[in-house]
Amino acid sequence: MSPEVVCVGETMVMLAPDDGGSLEHAARLTVGVGGAESNVAAGLARLGHRAAWVSRVGDDPFGRRVVAEVAAAGVDVSLVTVDPDAPTGLYLKDPGPGGTRVHYHRAGSAASRLGAADLARTGLAGARLLHLSGITAALSGACRDLLVSALDGRALPGARVSFDVNHRPALWPADRAGPVLRDLADRADVVLVGLDEAAVLWSADDPAAVRALLPGPELVVVKDGSVGATALPRTGPAVFVPALPVDVVEPVGAGDAFAAGFLSGLLRGLDLRACLRLGHLTAAPVLAVPGDTAPPPDSETIARALALPETMWTAQVRGGSGR
Repeated sequence: MSPEVVCVGETMVMLAPDDGGSLEHAARLTVGVGGAESNVAAGLARLGHRAAWVSRVGDDPFGRRVVAEVAAAGVDVSLVTVDPDAPTGLYLKDPGPGGTRVHYHRAGSAASRLGAADLARTGLAGARLLHLSGITAALSGACRDLLVSALDGRALPGARVSFDVNHRPALWPADRAGPVLRDLADRADVVLVGLDEAAVLWSADDPAAVRALLPGPELVVVKDGSVGATALPRTGPAVFVPALPVDVVEPVGAGDAFAAGFLSGLLRGLDLRACLRLGHLTAAPVLAVPGDTAPPPDSETIARALALPETMWTAQVRGGSGR
């Protein structure tokens, strides 16, 4: 059976101090797996969708671990290529008083060799959604060509294309990334972007300004952290839904969980308000744990939350502890 959703991008092995201290003084490191696009695929799989992840990994122990962990989340990994000549990417988390810094070791990685041919697979035919991210654009010229081909050539006929801007300053500075990411985002059908990202990349300080900079997509979603998220369709009014209160442990991965929830709502045919609520519902558990992913609420909890009258959702937000 063909996948309903296809997510494309690099997933790496992650090393972090097991005591939560600084990397410089760590005696032991824990090993995990992290990648924005595979996080979205895993989130969609947990919400009941047939999700596939397309990428490349090295023919090494880390590559095998990456594929195994993504598959364990219920994601189809049958179209992941094992590259015998390039390694699996690696990144390290370095917690500190000012927040967690990330150090990448991914130059020349197997995933940096992704190209347009990786989407020319018969096993992807019939997908309803193709999910891409701006991280891929920073990895190599071939990766950027893949994005252009997917956005302009519509590599999966009939599939909507979603694009999460996902600017990573450690990969490329805003002055170089800004024009490229704006151009790519404007070619997608659905765009997700953080207001903080848009301010740095494009000097856009509110959702309406972001929408004005991206006239092409049918829908732009602007996330504003603990405040909430706004969906701005090409025609019709903008819709804002406040975020749920959460005592934040670590924010990494919450944006991917939000994307999975929101996109799940679109695939289910929900209205924009319900899509935004589902995004918040799936992001909240990730904010409350140290890892990059967490199981979403069960289906009954989701159904009750989506059915709440607006006054009750707002009261729930106002009555929380904040984050």
